[in-house]
Amino acid sequence: MKGSSRDSGGRRSPGQGALRALFYLLVAAVVGFTVFPFVWAFVSSIKPDDELFTTPVRYWPGRATLDNYRLVLENGEFQTALMNSVIVAVSVTAVSLAIGSLAAYALGRFRFRGRSAVLYIVLAMTIFPQIAVLGALFEMINFFNLYNQLPALILTYLIFTLPFTVWVLTGFLKAIPREIEEAAYVDGATPWQVFTRIMLPLSVPGMATTGILAFIAAWNEFLFALSFTQTPDKRTVTYAIQAFSTTTSGLYEIPWGQTMAASIVVTVPLVVLTLVFQRRILAGLTAGAVKG
Repeated sequence: MKGSSRDSGGRRSPGQGALRALFYLLVAAVVGFTVFPFVWAFVSSIKPDDELFTTPVRYWPGRATLDNYRLVLENGEFQTALMNSVIVAVSVTAVSLAIGSLAAYALGRFRFRGRSAVLYIVLAMTIFPQIAVLGALFEMINFFNLYNQLPALILTYLIFTLPFTVWVLTGFLKAIPREIEEAAYVDGATPWQVFTRIMLPLSVPGMATTGILAFIAAWNEFLFALSFTQTPDKRTVTYAIQAFSTTTSGLYEIPWGQTMAASIVVTVPLVVLTLVFQRRILAGLTAGAVKG
């Protein structure tokens, strides 16, 4: 048959085999490029200090050790930073989903003048880099006397998590068939009942996707944490890892083993969270892509 990838004997043509090999080679290169930094951080975290910078480079420690993890996990300031990051990230995610779902319901299910303009304004809020709004946010934080307080981080992190949540959930809710909503109104449901009892359960995949991505963004944020907190008891994990650096005679000394161990400790919860909810994430990202 014309266009078949197999010859008369049922074997694949050499061209098809070469393309398949090239595809697998490309996939292996992409995976290696993305995974290698994490693997190297793990290898560095279990190396003793005298094996970190050797010539030639040792890609596996001669004697593995967990001392770096012990030092990190026994560090009281790092423990406090972990708890602060949990509080901030969970709070930001909850507020983003609560406000974002209400806004998305209004923008996705109701028709009113200026709806498109509001959507594009929300989208435009994600365009500005963090450094561009840092000065204005700093003035706002000082005005409300929130400097060096966790609410300052929760409030400022909403700048980049809330617009994303509203935009994604609006598209998701807009894709839900209107007949479901109309049937509920015929049965006497109020708009609030339609939202809480019908729309929210149907939008769980989309909320899971946006919630996890908002959590990751808040967990990994560094610039605002560095700018709006000062004392060790208010730091988040990204700031705490940077604070591992010590100054001696005007020079920075970085304990690379502990820094890599802390990076692994901070990254593992995100990896586990993504693996646990990967089906929800995929369902949320693909929802509404096909009509009907």
